[in-house]
Amino acid sequence: MTSRAPQLHTGSHDLPVPDALADFMTGHWTAAPLPDRSRVPGFDRFAGRRSRLTARFPGERLLVPAGELTVRSHDCDHRFRPHSAYAWLTGLTGEDQPGHVLVLEPDGEAVLYLRPRSPRDGGGEFYRDRRYGEFWVGRRPDLAEAGRLTGLRCTHLDDLVRRRTDRDAAHDAELATVLSELRLVKDDWEVAQLQQAVDHTATGFEDVVRSLPAALRHPRGERWIEGVFQLRARAEGNGTGYETIAAAGAHACVLHWIRNDGPLDPGQLLLLDAGVETDALYTADITRTLPLSGRFSPVQRRVYDLVLAAQEAGISALKPGASFRDFHRACTGVLAEGLADWGVLPVPAAEALAPESGLYRRYTLCSSGHMLGLDVHDCGRARAEQYLDGVLTEGQVLTVEPGLYLQPDDETLPPELRGIGVRIEDDLVITADGARLMSSALPRTADGVEEWMEGLLAGRA
Repeated sequence: MTSRAPQLHTGSHDLPVPDALADFMTGHWTAAPLPDRSRVPGFDRFAGRRSRLTARFPGERLLVPAGELTVRSHDCDHRFRPHSAYAWLTGLTGEDQPGHVLVLEPDGEAVLYLRPRSPRDGGGEFYRDRRYGEFWVGRRPDLAEAGRLTGLRCTHLDDLVRRRTDRDAAHDAELATVLSELRLVKDDWEVAQLQQAVDHTATGFEDVVRSLPAALRHPRGERWIEGVFQLRARAEGNGTGYETIAAAGAHACVLHWIRNDGPLDPGQLLLLDAGVETDALYTADITRTLPLSGRFSPVQRRVYDLVLAAQEAGISALKPGASFRDFHRACTGVLAEGLADWGVLPVPAAEALAPESGLYRRYTLCSSGHMLGLDVHDCGRARAEQYLDGVLTEGQVLTVEPGLYLQPDDETLPPELRGIGVRIEDDLVITADGARLMSSALPRTADGVEEWMEGLLAGRA
């Protein structure tokens, strides 16, 4: 009698697998190897990155996990994205990586422990296992194919032995910090990936403007906008690099508004903060504030122009050797002066800007920018002296994104200003003598935004 294969996770609504079917499933499959010359994009970069990391921890064994699947609800998982440090060191960015671990041995050898393609001659994982089976979630490389893809020695995940002295990036704060700091400066290939993400994002913003007539008719127009951008992000890359903010009217005063469940009103502004993530997992991060009627009202333009002036001041402060905080100080200085001129601040701008005061922050709470890369808020585990309190270096990529968020219930504001939120955000790379605006394809001035929208809505662009 044929013994029954061990029951793997299938889910209660699947029929049992009879012995006859189990036997029938084990044979008559055509070999389907991956192309021999397949390599991960940017293949020649990763060995050097691993060497830089091991040099910081001589003689130690380092573990960098890809991460695990996370349950969304019951037996449905969230879409998997590998941890950024793992992707940066291996070039592996696909959804077939959950559970995998890169190990850097004390002698410098890099070994990838992975779950290889399931054999079809026994066990049945390939058709029984809903979480990892090939029939359910798609093909994984076998060990030899993974080795060709990465140039690494690859072995089965079951062979991984974790040792008490290992440094594991998932739990070791020092290792996580070094991994963040090593990513602060981007190489030419990374900058090209980020430029690709920015270019696709600009196209997504154009898609959104063209969709505005339909979005304005829909009772949840913010969701319509989110969906239009998501279509472009999935078509051109891995998806969005973060949850899209499509905030109309007073929703724009909520800094991370991602509910996106409101209607659109032609008299309102739409704050759209969105970014395409490339297949290599580098993301753009751009914000434009658009008049839904196609034209700014006088008060909307007044707020917009002040934010734009603040952004211009921030961009002008970017250069190698400048303090990272300098551009934020430049942005907030302009905003505080403008708020004081409007009579909004209860004290002069200089007093409101003093560290012991900060009263201007009632209307512009968050920082004016951050590093950008594999994560939207990239290198967030870096030490303050290397990042927030450090200096800018050629090859760093960052955002400049001042904003004013004038709450609808704020009695310190004149009624005509209440409920207006404006942010203008662009992505820049530090160059030898300043910074290059990567997102220059999108207009930034009020006149430029109006002309751009008019052309798109008229089908001229």
